[in-house]
Amino acid sequence: MDCTAEGKPLCDSAGVRGYPTIKWGDPADLQDYQGGRTYDDLKKFADENLKPMCSPKNIDLCDDAKKADIQKFQAMSDADLAAAIAVEEKKLEDAEEEFKTEVQKLQDRYSALSTEKDEKIEAVKSSGLGLMKSVQASKPTGSDEL
Repeated sequence: MDCTAEGKPLCDSAGVRGYPTIKWGDPADLQDYQGGRTYDDLKKFADENLKPMCSPKNIDLCDDAKKADIQKFQAMSDADLAAAIAVEEKKLEDAEEEFKTEVQKLQDRYSALSTEKDEKIEAVKSSGLGLMKSVQASKPTGSDEL
């Protein structure tokens, strides 16, 4: 799908942030593809995974635990289900926001450490290190002793 044109709203809702991105599964619950990108990798993945899967439309493919979850969600009112979805989506948003905040802290710390390092290097160089090395290099090599 072209996420830069008419597919943009769907890509945004599916969390596509980079290209190329491969998503798979139920359109209401797309999963990120994490495998290799070679033909053989993609073919193996498709052969093993791209088939009818457990879902409300294919409940006969579900184990007992998933069937129970589906039935529980189906028994909820539309409002209660929407509220439960909103709670879980908020958890995702919070996790993303926490990640961005912590990464920014790391970037700020990295920048401060880099500045400190540059200042220390400049202090060492201005203390005469280069001149000391020049003097050392200009001294005659070898020994006067026999």
